[in-house]
Amino acid sequence: MERRTLGGYGEDHAVEWLTDHGYRLVERNWRCARGEIDVVAWHGPTLVFIEVKTRAGVSTGHPFEAITPAKTARLRQLVPMWFAAHPGVHAAAIRLDAVAVHVDGDRVGVEHLEGIL
Repeated sequence: MERRTLGGYGEDHAVEWLTDHGYRLVERNWRCARGEIDVVAWHGPTLVFIEVKTRAGVSTGHPFEAITPAKTARLRQLVPMWFAAHPGVHAAAIRLDAVAVHVDGDRVGVEHLEGIL
């Protein structure tokens, strides 16, 4: 599967998993000049900004290995930009999460980490 196709496939599964676990989708693939936020969703009163990483097989490592300190720093910079682009949205709390999607043939596994830094 092509990388871009695999990423979209993984994000679809991540969003399905999140909504099945009580998250309410706000936006997918929000982009600005500085980068992209994969998923924005409400979890109760908390607005969650979610990085999704998908891997097929184990040869490329665990998906969470791709979420480096530089990546989390970029995500932290993107959150205020997202709020600036959505001035009517107010949240009691915000959080950064990560979702790993493992694709092995027809089997798909999802892991979720709350509160990454």
